[in-house]
Amino acid sequence: MSTHPIPPLHLYSVPSDPEPTPTTPPKRERPRTAWTADQLMAAHFPEPKWAVPGILAEGVSVLAGPPKVGKSWLSLGLGLSVAAGGMAFDSVPVQGGPVLYLALEDTPRRLQTRMGKLLGGQPAPAGLTLVTECPPFPQGGTEAIAQWLDRNPEARMVVIDVFAKMRGQAPAGVSAYDADYVAVSYAKRLADHYGVAVVLVHHVRKAGSEDFLTEVSGTNGIAGAADATLVLKRARGQANGILHVTGRDVDEAEYALSFQPASGAWHLLDGPVSDHTVGDTRATILRHVRAHPGAKPKDMASELPNVDLDTIRRTCNRMADAGQLTKDPGGRYYPDTGTRTEGTPEVSALSGCPVTPSDQHGYPGQSELELSGLSGADEAKGERE
Repeated sequence: MSTHPIPPLHLYSVPSDPEPTPTTPPKRERPRTAWTADQLMAAHFPEPKWAVPGILAEGVSVLAGPPKVGKSWLSLGLGLSVAAGGMAFDSVPVQGGPVLYLALEDTPRRLQTRMGKLLGGQPAPAGLTLVTECPPFPQGGTEAIAQWLDRNPEARMVVIDVFAKMRGQAPAGVSAYDADYVAVSYAKRLADHYGVAVVLVHHVRKAGSEDFLTEVSGTNGIAGAADATLVLKRARGQANGILHVTGRDVDEAEYALSFQPASGAWHLLDGPVSDHTVGDTRATILRHVRAHPGAKPKDMASELPNVDLDTIRRTCNRMADAGQLTKDPGGRYYPDTGTRTEGTPEVSALSGCPVTPSDQHGYPGQSELELSGLSGADEAKGERE
């Protein structure tokens, strides 16, 4: 047995090549925390910095999902994209900047293999720092990450995979909610002080729920302390998934994604989630009605030559009952009530979704209100799943 064991690779001992010239970290003033109402209204605040526009803003984001659903592939792919200044999800342009990725359940060999697949022959970005060991937040992890951020003042993102490895022991005598809140608060202080996006990779409960926020493992203290929550869902054995997003600076939305096993990459799919989560017949009807508000079943028959008119009528009725379409007294169908009463909305060229008044309207996704009831009832007999 060797008398000189390999020392653990801690964040604060990551070597640099070549040795950088010592520099004084920029002094960060303590943020102001009190104003009179008129002072606050007169103050100017910069817009949030986005690691991935429309999806990951500065602050703490919890990325949760079932085991083996592809959370680590997704977070590592985003880390590579942001560090290189490329395209997140192969669709969303991101501004480049240093990224710290704490892969606390991986080995260097596994990380190398995964990056090789994700990069596909492209050079690895020097701006991505990967670490496989780091002390928990209460035992020096906070200071270690802060030192890295001090050395990289242009950093845009920190990924902690997984959060459970960094939270440390719960304080004695506190409730489970308070313990979860305190654990996330360590990351929250770092994110707010340095103005970066901190992503905490986490798990979901075994039991499902209609509200994706309640699926996050632990108490509501985790989602309560975080600025945003993202839940990745994908049926076992299926390539397509849905990324549910909600938060303080992020519009509540759902994104349709496709996992590519050969490259390990997650790609953003064109169009709203409904086009990828309903049967072929319903998806075709949705596309037709979105392009031709006020269409009747007979108008859709040309789009579905292999489906008889009675099946189209029954399917439209079921979709109206499920909230996927709106039907007027004349038997005409619309994507939603707003379309019927206000005319055809502007459609996003990137996602195919109606554009809503929002500071993130240029990015893909669709609000929960627009997507309510998309699971629907069973397809009518004769529909293709």
